[in-house]
Amino acid sequence: MKIAVLGSGGWGTALAMLLEENGHQVTLWSYLEQESKQLQVTGENPLLPGVQLPAGLSYTWDLDCVVGSDVVVMATPSFGVRSTAEQIAGRLSPGTVLVSVSKGIEKGTFLRMSQIIREATGDRFPVVTLSGPSHAEEVARKVPTAVVSASPDRAAAEQVQDLFLNDHFRVYSSSDVVGVELGAALKNVMALCTGCCTGMGYGDNTKAMLMTRGLAEMARLGVALGGRRETFAGLAGMGDLIVTCTSMNSRNYRAGILIGQGVPVPEAIAKIGAVVEGYYAVDAARALAQKVGVEMPITEAAYEVLYQGRDPKEAILTLMRREKRHEIEETWG
Repeated sequence: MKIAVLGSGGWGTALAMLLEENGHQVTLWSYLEQESKQLQVTGENPLLPGVQLPAGLSYTWDLDCVVGSDVVVMATPSFGVRSTAEQIAGRLSPGTVLVSVSKGIEKGTFLRMSQIIREATGDRFPVVTLSGPSHAEEVARKVPTAVVSASPDRAAAEQVQDLFLNDHFRVYSSSDVVGVELGAALKNVMALCTGCCTGMGYGDNTKAMLMTRGLAEMARLGVALGGRRETFAGLAGMGDLIVTCTSMNSRNYRAGILIGQGVPVPEAIAKIGAVVEGYYAVDAARALAQKVGVEMPITEAAYEVLYQGRDPKEAILTLMRREKRHEIEETWG
């Protein structure tokens, strides 16, 4: 198949390599001409150090690469998804499958990535979300990985499953796009929180507490917005949460560590040198929770630290002093 991957960051590049390995004709699009030429000349993406790009991969900075493509993979940062989708809408062929691999919630509209793509392209193409615990660095090195292909269109979800599936990249299919996309966006918020606690010198107990209770509030919001609770116990929920909250490959976790060490938030975000999606997601998640009346105390505390300058130690103390309650709502006979 002819496939265009839009976005030559680490994730887009790793997926382009995987698709090329699976025998497809793949073009990797960069936003900047200079970046595209650098990939061609060096044969390496600096975000994936030590990984050689395959000889069969093509490169461009011209969005006409989507013309005639059977599949277009949207791998730009979340804030670039709408503008990119709008620019390609008139160049796509009927039946082209659009694959969303960006993670986030749009500021202001609170739309998920697949919703943005549908809206920007006139809802004329099948849209599939691909998400799960998948560091680009590891996928590029062919480390065994599993993700989820989600769409209300079963045929499209299974087509994308077949496109990416190989001996080191396992893909499961799902119809729960809401749960998969919210898990992808919200786990970045929790990774900032666990990183922050690591930076403050707290231990594994604190990290486990934030991950577990963070997952509970992620699922509450997901269910309120139409997702399925069980999705949050799967790869796109707990799986992605584990990998993002425990690994130094995670930009959000590393940013959180810096903030916990006392680095001002803007400086910490800048030091990472790449997009820290959780910083943007926490604002949207908080607004969504307020809109549907869902309690998300960890998300609220993260917002106060990131946007209102609250001391992280005060925020964690407030969480620890919350009114006592059951872990799972239940009654005794």
